[in-house]
Amino acid sequence: MAITHVQLLSLPVSDQDRARAFYVDVLGFDLVRDNPMGSGARWVQVAPKGTATSISLVTWFPTMPPGSVKGLVLETDDLEGDVADLVAKGVAIEGGIQTQPWGRFVTFEDPDGNGIVLQQTAPA
Repeated sequence: MAITHVQLLSLPVSDQDRARAFYVDVLGFDLVRDNPMGSGARWVQVAPKGTATSISLVTWFPTMPPGSVKGLVLETDDLEGDVADLVAKGVAIEGGIQTQPWGRFVTFEDPDGNGIVLQQTAPA
């Protein structure tokens, strides 16, 4: 097989404008695309700065209800700084920073309840 990378993850949301604001304004992602798709649908695509993998904020998959994704893992080089920034922007961080042998992390949810893990992996 010649698979080279994960290009896109579809993330189910109920309101694309609200989700776009969260991922762009709160998490600092780049807005890759926001285009009409016809039939009233819209393609909203965001990505962490400088990454190859992006996220499409989708509303049209009946088998993917908003908030059903758990365990979207984001990596950071500054966990404390990012947590302080998230809290200042009103994001609830339950349980604070957790420590494991592989690194440290926090968990929180997007406005629809999709579960996000923000982690800083320990050096090898």
